[in-house]
Amino acid sequence: MKFSKWHGLGNDFILVEDRPDRWPDGQLAELANCVCDRHFGIGGDGLIFIFNDDQGILTMRIFNADGSEAEMCGNGLRCVAKYAYLNGLVGRPVFPVNTGAGVLVPEVIMDGDRVVAVRVDMGEPVLERDRIPVLGAPGTRMIEEEILAGDERVIATAVSMGNPHCLLFVPDVSGAPVGSLGPILERHELFPNHTNVEFIEIGSGEEIAVRVWERGVGETLACGTGACAAAVGSALTNRTGRRMRVNLPGGQLLIEWSDNNHVFMTGPAEEVFRGELGEDFMRSEI
Repeated sequence: MKFSKWHGLGNDFILVEDRPDRWPDGQLAELANCVCDRHFGIGGDGLIFIFNDDQGILTMRIFNADGSEAEMCGNGLRCVAKYAYLNGLVGRPVFPVNTGAGVLVPEVIMDGDRVVAVRVDMGEPVLERDRIPVLGAPGTRMIEEEILAGDERVIATAVSMGNPHCLLFVPDVSGAPVGSLGPILERHELFPNHTNVEFIEIGSGEEIAVRVWERGVGETLACGTGACAAAVGSALTNRTGRRMRVNLPGGQLLIEWSDNNHVFMTGPAEEVFRGELGEDFMRSEI
């Protein structure tokens, strides 16, 4: 199996240009778990399959390091977009990509013949509890709501950017209890599909700092959908404007919540190396 290793601000992925349906469903989870292992595999936060669906639309499916499948991933989508453009899978810099969260449209930004960034129309944020999903009355929103997380009461806001996010605003993100509260909130009973968790420190009106506990992975250096959700939550609670730079441990993303209610994310994507998994690995691990 040939692969390409990519990252978006340190959030790293193994990209495979292949249809995942040639693998039995049970083996897909095990394959992702094995190849993402940083000691016995390639190492990564997720495994992404890139292929054309039955209608000929470029499609991505992403599996977390624990083997669970995610609806989509913003950093992963930027990597997929740059890979597809550079490797001739698409013929123009703006094109649709089918994800588990619907069809999204990235734009490859060029400087001469060099790709310098990818801008993605991430669609509209989802705020209704039943669509995120969060338990509670359908059609209502979870904004600045007190919930019990273990022995601690926290104030949380929920947003979906195609996948669920639980937002906590903290005075100092460097000292935030990401490793202790993150896993508790990830599997909190309020979130039937589990959730990503963002710890957000407000800087100026145009800048925030975010750390992310990613569902099925743990703390990551960056999360594209998490940055979008954090920006929406910050504006929604009147802490910031609607355009801001989001500083993550792995680097910075520009997030814009536009007047048409779509969220736009701009940031880098980098290829690290290419390789091929040997038959011995496949026999021993799968």
